[in-house]
Amino acid sequence: MTTIDTVVRLLGGDFPAQQFGRTYRHWKGVGDFADLLTWDDLNAIVARNRLEPPRLRLSADGDMIPQHAYTTAVTTRRNTIWHRIEPSRMHAQLADGASLVLDAADEIHPRVGQFAEALERHFRAGVQVNAYASWTPREGFGIHWDDHDTVVVQLEGAKRWRIYGQTRSDPLYRDTEAPEAPTGEPLTELVLRAGDMLYMPRGWWHAVGAVEGRSLHLTCGIKSTTGSDLITWIGERVRTSDTVRATLPIHASPSDQAAYLDVLRKEITAALHDGVIPEYMAAGDAIDVGRPAPSLPNVETIPADPALKVHFTTARARVHTDEDGLTVLTAGGEEWRLASRAIGMITPLVEGESLTIGELSDRSGLPVDQVAELLTAFVAENFAAVGQL
Repeated sequence: MTTIDTVVRLLGGDFPAQQFGRTYRHWKGVGDFADLLTWDDLNAIVARNRLEPPRLRLSADGDMIPQHAYTTAVTTRRNTIWHRIEPSRMHAQLADGASLVLDAADEIHPRVGQFAEALERHFRAGVQVNAYASWTPREGFGIHWDDHDTVVVQLEGAKRWRIYGQTRSDPLYRDTEAPEAPTGEPLTELVLRAGDMLYMPRGWWHAVGAVEGRSLHLTCGIKSTTGSDLITWIGERVRTSDTVRATLPIHASPSDQAAYLDVLRKEITAALHDGVIPEYMAAGDAIDVGRPAPSLPNVETIPADPALKVHFTTARARVHTDEDGLTVLTAGGEEWRLASRAIGMITPLVEGESLTIGELSDRSGLPVDQVAELLTAFVAENFAAVGQL
């Protein structure tokens, strides 16, 4: 079982019903996560990419350290300016207690990207993975809360977490009021060591600092799916109603206004039927763009080459067999009805496997040229790609 498989397994079972969105959970010594992102990986990312704050930043005591404290401004021949890292000055800031943060490491590092996609497939929600490195007990961000659930995996070293809980239930990024800072002692204090994993619900206040030397961990932010999101989606769906599209009767009599609201209330109530949540999630799955990737050099058609490797770039594609025995694929905002044999080719791609055209042909019994023809259509809809990503 791979490291990624281990994490997904731990987040299954009783976890969704008992802890997710409710309370923190600490798993001790559950795997070797070091293969997800190494120090060499991090060095290469910082050295080879032009990463401006807040994508790459240093932070201490809750404040972002000014960029000029560890970079030099460089003007290119095209008169654009970027900030080149000065390693010695960066090292000095980190040795003095700053934390290094790399946002959206999943977009830069393939292995971390695979990790994020596996979590997206599991939670049916967008996931962003940030990397955090620190060398001293100095806290990079002070006591704070996140507007999304997080799964943290400790790659190396150890971090002390002081956890305070919520002061406002399920706060949002754009909310009607901000949560008040906690007072008193934390609810618990724990040390996350290499191989440990931690889940933190949205809105739980916490403070984090390294212990026992250097520390490297990944924080996977899981986009929240809220009642507000559902209402917004329903609002779009009910635009088909004459009642919803009608001009509000603001100049009508109170009795006419009441009559209008009665009809509107019934239509909205009907839209909030018992099966609407699965419908909403299925709609989100269908339009999820994932992480689109080009298929260069194949800019027109995918050649019928059995050795070419293929993967889906969205983790939320769905497939099933309908009552007529056809394979039904939902992805890229479209529904595809395919021959029954296609199930053998589509299912592994939906499950996140990366396979060659030859392997897809073998699993489905479809000729290589037909597999390539289907893949050409999928690539054109931006949810499949040919290549090693």
